[in-house]
Amino acid sequence: MADITQVELQHLRHLIGAHDTAHQKLNTYANQCVDPQIKQVFTKAAQDALNTKQKLTTFLN
Repeated sequence: MADITQVELQHLRHLIGAHDTAHQKLNTYANQCVDPQIKQVFTKAAQDALNTKQKLTTFLN
């Protein structure tokens, strides 16, 4: 992979942070849910956010 610029690195870090925040918030929402269907939606969205964060992190290696 080609080297990334400082601006691209800043954007990547911002995206990783945003997905990390989304993951944490969605997990919190899921834990507070009583309805199992809504809980499942939040849990899936949290997992998707975590997966995306992990994929984005690979660009830092």
